[in-house]
Amino acid sequence: MITLGFLLLLAGAALVVAEAHVPGGVLGGAGGLALIAGGVLVIAALGGGAVIAVPVAVALGLGAGAWALVAARTAGTARRTRVRAGAEGLCGRIGVVRAWDEPAGQVFVDGALWRARLDWSPPEAEALHEGDAVVVERVSGLTLCVRRADDWELTA
Repeated sequence: MITLGFLLLLAGAALVVAEAHVPGGVLGGAGGLALIAGGVLVIAALGGGAVIAVPVAVALGLGAGAWALVAARTAGTARRTRVRAGAEGLCGRIGVVRAWDEPAGQVFVDGALWRARLDWSPPEAEALHEGDAVVVERVSGLTLCVRRADDWELTA
């Protein structure tokens, strides 16, 4: 029984650690149950009674459950955060026109000078000029597709 208890304790610890790398809650829950069962078996096999086994099992289960909860919440937060790198991270950013010669020019966004072209503009809209604020709509290769920034975007 002692061997089975120790195997359950090791398996439970491994499952809780695996939960940190593959979050979802299932591995952490199974690891918590294995830790509880292993703790009860080891204590019972060593001659301990229920007075010792139950509090130890509850402590092991609460520790494993807390670990699984923290890992799942951290992973959920990471999934919801906005991408801040690469082409996807530039979309929605505000830049400044440095040079513009229809239909394209150069804009300064996030500390770098990029080639840019107008994504879309109404026919009556005036051309972009140096110093105008623009918003990146999408990235096409190494060229940004931009539009003129609205007033509300500049104050936000």
